[in-house]
Amino acid sequence: MLLFPRLRGVLAMPEVITLDSHDYWVKVVGMLQQNWALITSRQNSEVCIHFIADSGSVFDALVFPTEEYAIAALRRNGFSRYADDAQLQSFICPPEPPFHKGSHPNGPIYSSGQYWRK
Repeated sequence: MLLFPRLRGVLAMPEVITLDSHDYWVKVVGMLQQNWALITSRQNSEVCIHFIADSGSVFDALVFPTEEYAIAALRRNGFSRYADDAQLQSFICPPEPPFHKGSHPNGPIYSSGQYWRK
């Protein structure tokens, strides 16, 4: 007996994204909602900021020439380093790997410039 006789095919598993950082940055964007960021290394000293929802969904990314530029940009845009804020750590936890490719309801909100100050 099939429990779901009309279900055909295989449900797609979301694409897993492996990030080599655990130094979270966070921006509280609303009641019980945060946007998280991790900075990862790329070629030629470049870095990439990956933006992650509470669910572990990586919904956007930006590339910077150095980690210093990335950190300055995060701070300019309201992000703070999670490890530096004991009070924040007392009531919220960052999303844990495995991360997966996803989207934001409003699209690529940071790389589009919609919610990103240069």
